[in-house]
Amino acid sequence: MTARIYRPAKTATQSGRGNTRHWILEFDSQFPQRTDSLTGWIGSDGTQQQVRMKFPSSEAAVAFAERSGIGYTLVKPSQTRVRKRTYADNFRHDKIN
Repeated sequence: MTARIYRPAKTATQSGRGNTRHWILEFDSQFPQRTDSLTGWIGSDGTQQQVRMKFPSSEAAVAFAERSGIGYTLVKPSQTRVRKRTYADNFRHDKIN
């Protein structure tokens, strides 16, 4: 049983970073997914892929995985560069597009 520990990215539909402060431990899928012939829904025999645990830091998530004997992969978040701009920059005559 292996898990992936990562920090979620900001959603494209929101400008805030509300759900990006915590780290998530998510189990990898061990069983293949199959389509139900009656409903057309996709399902699997494994219930562990439905478990998502939130942690305040990566160290807490790693400590939990090691304490529980779970193999893990730590995915470091990519650094985002925030450029501070003012509203007046939209109307500068010397701006480059």
